[in-house]
Amino acid sequence: MILAHKIRLVPTQEQEDYFRRACGTSRFTYNWALAAWKASYEAGDKPSGRSLKVSFNAIRKDAFPWTYEVHRDCTAAAFDHIQAAFGHFFRRVKAGLAAGYPTFKKKGRSKDSFSIANDKLQLRPLGVRIPTLGWVKARETLRFEGKVLGAVVSRTADQWTIAIQVDVGERRRLRVGDDVVGVDLGIKASATLSTGEVIKGPKALRLNLRKLRRLSRRHSRKEEGSSNRRKSAMKLSRVHMTIANVRKDHLHKLSTRLVSENQAVGIEGLAVANMVRNRKLAKAINDEGWGELRRQLEYKAPMYGTEIVVHDRWFPSSKACSGCGHVKEALWLSERTYWCAACGLVLDRDHNAALNLQPKELPVGYGDVKPVEMGALAGRKDSETAVDEAGTGAGGLSPSF
Repeated sequence: MILAHKIRLVPTQEQEDYFRRACGTSRFTYNWALAAWKASYEAGDKPSGRSLKVSFNAIRKDAFPWTYEVHRDCTAAAFDHIQAAFGHFFRRVKAGLAAGYPTFKKKGRSKDSFSIANDKLQLRPLGVRIPTLGWVKARETLRFEGKVLGAVVSRTADQWTIAIQVDVGERRRLRVGDDVVGVDLGIKASATLSTGEVIKGPKALRLNLRKLRRLSRRHSRKEEGSSNRRKSAMKLSRVHMTIANVRKDHLHKLSTRLVSENQAVGIEGLAVANMVRNRKLAKAINDEGWGELRRQLEYKAPMYGTEIVVHDRWFPSSKACSGCGHVKEALWLSERTYWCAACGLVLDRDHNAALNLQPKELPVGYGDVKPVEMGALAGRKDSETAVDEAGTGAGGLSPSF
């Protein structure tokens, strides 16, 4: 299993200048590779990341000598990224799915980053050694033990972080409970459990929306290219970063609690990308982060020996009666109390849906079985190992595992 610990860095002004040059070099190389790929493909050739790398290195010394001012991984990793981007694009096209063609990276975006190979990375408590730069102060010590596979240094607003990927092997954690629970995701409440518990979400976007709109208006009135516009953009980025951190903190704590307290968790297979097309609900749905919660549940579950049961998106969890199984023909969104015409059951709509999503009972000790041997539950879907950006390294927003 591969996990990643995202740690906040505290660079000096000189080190921050190096970071910006490294990000710029990485971005330039990626854009060059993308342009070369498109030109080669249009000429009838079959390009690859390896062939583009050879072509780039052949002209690099004369055409782009300034790229040698930063370590080699800033340029080398860009060709791996372009190969992965087109591989993902062609796989989705072959599968008949919507696919976005790789695009050029724009200068000035907050997601600037560059990669570092594992053989050039050195770690110590509260410190990371960057090639050709030296030791940079860090806010945390790497929390995972295992083989370091590499790292990515990135910027969000005015904060620099390093995400260190670690192969931790078969990582197992002890559960604190062996319950079976169904989880109904919602907007008014972040989640309603089959136990009847209602979990409120932080509503990070809603709470900061007024401030976000005010800063956005002020930013739009600043002159293009001015110092005031750059300062305004940074203020806006900080608000977006705060919203993302608050939401991420809530989702990590909720997902960890669910998989650590239960031997099986039933959730809905929601088509979030389709649901956000509703302009009246899109903002609220994105504020809850349903897709991210499912991703976290699926990669954390094997650590605790927990089974995640993903019901089909057409499963009538809201329309079906949790008492007798009768399914209503229609159920308006405004109907918040479920009433069954067959058996007379009256129950909160979300609680009824959570009971329908609850998996069937499993024997105690189910968690001792390896994830690959779990076949007792219907509707099981295998999930790939995910990479967790565990922790923000700032302000106590690190998730608990």
